[in-house]
This record gives sequence, structure tokens and C-alpha cells, in this order.
Amino acid sequence: MTANEYCTQCPECSSGLVQDYSKGESICEKCGFVVMDGMCDSGRESNATDFEEKSKNTRASGSTSFALHDYGLRTEIAFGTKDYAGKSIDSQMAEQMYNIRKWHLRSRITSAQERRLSNVLTKINETCAAMALPKLLVETAAMLYRNYESKQEAKGKSIACMAAATIYLACKKCQVVRSLDEIVDATGVTEQDRSSSKLASKYYRMMVMEMGSFTEQQRPAEALQQPHAPVAMAIDHYISKLSNMAKIDTKVERLAIDIAHRTNDHMLADGKAPNGLAAAYIYIASIFLGINILQRDVSSLSGVTEVTIRNRCKDILTSFKLTVTVKPPARPGFA
Repeated sequence: MTANEYCTQCPECSSGLVQDYSKGESICEKCGFVVMDGMCDSGRESNATDFEEKSKNTRASGSTSFALHDYGLRTEIAFGTKDYAGKSIDSQMAEQMYNIRKWHLRSRITSAQERRLSNVLTKINETCAAMALPKLLVETAAMLYRNYESKQEAKGKSIACMAAATIYLACKKCQVVRSLDEIVDATGVTEQDRSSSKLASKYYRMMVMEMGSFTEQQRPAEALQQPHAPVAMAIDHYISKLSNMAKIDTKVERLAIDIAHRTNDHMLADGKAPNGLAAAYIYIASIFLGINILQRDVSSLSGVTEVTIRNRCKDILTSFKLTVTVKPPARPGFA
């Protein structure tokens, strides 16, 4: 019986099955019918109590990664001047090993598509390492790019900008607040070359249009079958990020998030930069609490102008009626 014919109950009496791992058989617990035989044991090969014993017993890594163009299933020729016995290798053998290693690396990439995939994934790994992003986000970005390349031709596109757009899309999906400019700067592009940000933004829109887009609050049922579709992040993440960067009082942050929840309107947020909205909520909350926060300080951290913050504040205050109840301070000597 093959893996496709695997069953969980007896075909004769529809009873449960008992696994006999010593013989590799699956037996009916009621009538004794052998449903499957010759089953493979998917458990661990050996038990190890420490890292050294595990390293000795391990014959292969057993792990794959989407961040590598060959999924990590490759053989590496290490750099070294000694053989397996610890003896030094002479210069002639070292030169021969160098040539073998060089051609071994070249033979791993056999087409232009694999070379482009390898270059983009390498840039994704370097950028995520420079920004200290988690491993989950690296794997998500690699999976998104593989999915995009399987549907759309990526030939002729900038490697750095394509990697930046993919990481930005992965940040949206993993609920990590990072701006596109931060990611583009982490790829090594100089500040003078601002065309790279526009190109990365163009690639990002192309990937979103290709893979589809939906919000987390209004997710259609058919979109649940698309694991690579981006999710729009809530404004809470942007407010928390700006509050942590500006070292604002926690009371201001909590009130800004509360106001954002009470004024949750898609018509207000559509087409608006989330950083500008977050900065406006923080500024409004600081005014209500009587805490002095300058618009200049918030705008420099959020990456938007002071005019944008004033316009977002005007939109919020004119679209909603906010009532704030101030608790009177306790008198000295009274509880």
C-alpha cells in the first residue's frame, strides 16, 4: 500500500488501527487484519543527550530552506589546508582542490533563471541579516519571490530593488513594521540614488497585483487558499513603533491606540500613509493628556512632513466627535 492509499481505519470492520513499530505494520484492533505492512519509521534515528553526540551520529542535516536557490540540498567543499586525518595538504593538491571547488560552485547554477534566483535570494539574506530580521521573515520573503517568479517573468529587473520589494511584502505579511526606504537603504543603495525607492515601490505594486491583496478584517473565503497574499497591518503597530522610537509616555501610546480603534474608518485611511496617521493619533493623544510633544519631533521619526500631520489631525477631528473624560487629580492627604 502506497502513501496515497494510507487509511486510518480497517477496511473490513471500520475499527481503529494499532501501530506495530517493531514490524512496521498497521493492524486492526478488533479483527486483527493487517492493513499496512512495510511501513517506514519516520522517527529519530538515534537519541542524543548533548550536541557533540548528536553531531557524531548525524549523517545529514535533514533541513531545507527556501532562502537557498537549491533548498540547501547541496554538497559543500570546505576551505582548508588539512585532510581528514589532520595532515597538511601540499601546494599541488591545494591548487587542485581550489579548481575543483571553483567548478563545483559553477556547476550548481546551470541556467540564467537559476543564476537570477540565486542572486536575489542572496541579496534577501544579506539585507535581512543587516536589518536583524527573524528567520521566519527570510523564509517568507524567499517563498514569495519563488511564487512570483513562477507566475511572472523577472528577467531584466534590478536585483536589489526586487529583493527590497519582496522583503517589504514579507514584512506586511509577518506583521513587521518596516518602511520601504529602510529596506532599500539596507540593500546598500546610496541616499543620492532615490530612483531605487521608486523602482522598488513599482516592483512591490506588481507583486501585490500578481498575488492579490486583501485586508485582515475583510478577508474573502477564497483568499484563505492563497498563502502568499499580503495582509494590511493595523495602525497599532505603527503607533507602537513611533512611540518606542520617540520614547513617548505609555499613557500617550495607549490613548492613541484607543482613539485609533474608536475612529476605525477605511474611508479615512484609504490612500493615506500609515505613518502619517499614526503620528496624528499620537499628537492628538498628547494634546488631550497635556503632554508637550512637538510636531517636528514626531514628523522626523515618522518620515512625513508637519503639514501631513496637521492634515491627518484635521481629517480625524472633523470626521469624528471625540469626548474625553478627564479624571480630577486626588487631593493631598486623601485616598
